[in-house]
Amino acid sequence: MELHLHDRVELKKPHPCGSTQWEILRVGMDIKLRCLGCGHELMIPRSKAEKSIKKILSSGEGTK
Repeated sequence: MELHLHDRVELKKPHPCGSTQWEILRVGMDIKLRCLGCGHELMIPRSKAEKSIKKILSSGEGTK
């Protein structure tokens, strides 16, 4: 799966705050995500992140 910095993704399971939308803050062996509902940040292994992503909502490739 092709993941880029600042992509907005929708995960299969909702965060406890109710939001399913996250922004990618770091890409590598681990993926750092920020919840767009409450701002909580977490790092998870890339393999787990790729399994839990339902769809990519918007690409952050052009933004700096």
